[in-house]
Amino acid sequence: MTKVERQTFWATTIAEFKASGQSVLAWCADKNVKPHQLWYWLRKEKPASSENTLSWLPLNLSDAGLQSSLIVRVGRVAVEVRQGFDPKLLLDVVKTLISND
Repeated sequence: MTKVERQTFWATTIAEFKASGQSVLAWCADKNVKPHQLWYWLRKEKPASSENTLSWLPLNLSDAGLQSSLIVRVGRVAVEVRQGFDPKLLLDVVKTLISND
């Protein structure tokens, strides 16, 4: 049996098992299949199942809720700088922090 034939066989077998509603042991006993073989193919199928697929969720961001800022650390002090800051004031603050360090 080729690889493709084996995969096709087990895909059909797994579909039959799932449609049966039986436990692995009961279904395998009825079909003369070794349970460890079925478990093996069920595990191989799992990554392709819909349970593990990636799905994206929509995310709506509005500019009103976003504020860009910058954190400037000088020694143990942190200064948060937001849009529209006064560059001269920031320079004075940093100079003061450096001179007091």
